[in-house]
Amino acid sequence: MNAELGQADLGVDPVLEARDLVKHFPIQRGLVVKRTVGHVQAVDGVDLKLYPGKTLGVVGESGCGKSTLAKLLVGLEAPTSGSIKLLGKEIGNLSNRRIRPFRRDIQLVFQDPYTSLNPRLTVGDIVREPFEIHPEVVPRAKRANEVKELLDMVGLSPDHVNRYPHQFSGGQRQRIGIARALALRPQVLVCDEPVSALDVSIQGQVINLLERLQNELGLAYVFIAHDLSVVRHIADEVAVMYLGKVVERGTGPEIYDSPRHPYTQALLSAVPVPDPDLRGQRDEIVLQGDVPSPIDPPSGCRFRTRCWKATDHCAEEVPTLDVGDEGTHPTACFYAEERDVTHAVK
Repeated sequence: MNAELGQADLGVDPVLEARDLVKHFPIQRGLVVKRTVGHVQAVDGVDLKLYPGKTLGVVGESGCGKSTLAKLLVGLEAPTSGSIKLLGKEIGNLSNRRIRPFRRDIQLVFQDPYTSLNPRLTVGDIVREPFEIHPEVVPRAKRANEVKELLDMVGLSPDHVNRYPHQFSGGQRQRIGIARALALRPQVLVCDEPVSALDVSIQGQVINLLERLQNELGLAYVFIAHDLSVVRHIADEVAVMYLGKVVERGTGPEIYDSPRHPYTQALLSAVPVPDPDLRGQRDEIVLQGDVPSPIDPPSGCRFRTRCWKATDHCAEEVPTLDVGDEGTHPTACFYAEERDVTHAVK
């Protein structure tokens, strides 16, 4: 059985693919002579495939490497090692000049709508800016109309082109950021926690907007979030990250209804219950201890220091992300077993 995400799309080439992707940030000391004394292992051996029109959700706690992964995929950071292919072409180690043409096909939606927009530019200038970098996309004479169409596409009034970012709410600013990302007509959007800074009611509106745009434009998304309830509504497949590694991946129903890795089970048990009658009655998993430092991660399984199933074997060998018995979805755990923590009660 194929262990790769997107296995249902056999015969269809992925629009984005990463193989054994690694990013280690060096730690240097010394005022005159710099010497490397260690590395922050932000991303350590991540594989993923993203297919046309699909959404891959990436979830995990803060500091697990999600945002670094996003920067690697769009070329804002160069990988230490590994491969990144966009539309079948290697882009992982290209220079800024050589990677520029590929950025038309993959764009990033930032987490914070307040700091991702230049406060000195009007909305029209912000959305128009990508055309200055890639002038071949839209002729100069048609750019004004194109900007208005983009604003209308994301649910904003075209008459707001002369307003500044501070005149908009957080949700409206994120729509401006999405319009800017769509300006170059990309095939892939990498959304780095695009709704985490928004109110809950606004989160739903932005997610609905992203789903509509995906249906209309055939976009593929890498949707990064720490809120599993948000990812559940938009992702076709989910990858769970812990300390720079993917520990479990599968379709939405596989991850949410039949989680196999203890870390995934703990994350799901922490999701708030909307039904007041069930609060305090659901099976909860409380992890002990803090997340280890990515500078010196634990040997073997990186989750073992917080896992109630850990044995000496977990400290000696690194579990691989393999398909389990009877074709179950890939899980990096020696003692993986299904546990329904979403519906189970004490």
